[in-house]
Amino acid sequence: MTGLIAALICGTAPLLGVSRIEISGADEEDWTADRDEMLRVLRAYNIADERVMAAMAKVRRHVYIPEEYRSKVNPYGDYPCPIGHGQTISQPYIVAYMTEHLEVSAGKNVLEIGTGSGYQTAVLAELGADVYTIEIIPNLPYKPGRR
Repeated sequence: MTGLIAALICGTAPLLGVSRIEISGADEEDWTADRDEMLRVLRAYNIADERVMAAMAKVRRHVYIPEEYRSKVNPYGDYPCPIGHGQTISQPYIVAYMTEHLEVSAGKNVLEIGTGSGYQTAVLAELGADVYTIEIIPNLPYKPGRR
C-alpha cells in the first residue's frame, strides 16, 4: 500500500497503524475465480476507472471478513457480508462506486468515518490516499487471529 493509513480507534484501543495483511499462497489461489467474477460484475455496473479496478483486484476482500463468516458467504459476492458486532462490510459495487466518485489521487487526504473491517480504507490507500479513519467499535478493524 502506498498511502498512509492512520486508524483512530475510539474507546480503550490505542492509536493503531494498519498495515498490509500478508496472505499465504494457498489462500490466494482459493479466491481467484471469485475475485475475477467480482471484477466482471463491477465492469457490468460500469465502473470505468482502471485505477479503481486495479485497486479492487489487488485488495483481498476475504481477509477483511472474519474467518467464522467466510464459510457462510462468498466474500467476493456483490452483497454486504457480516463482520461481527452487528456490522457488515459494504458490497464491492458500493466500495468501487464511492471510490471512483472520490477521484482519489496520491497524497489526497481522506477522512473515513466508520472504519468497519478496514476494506474501504485499504482500497483508498492502494490508490495512494492518506486515509484517516475512525471507528467506535474497538474490535471491528479486522486482523486475522485477533478475535
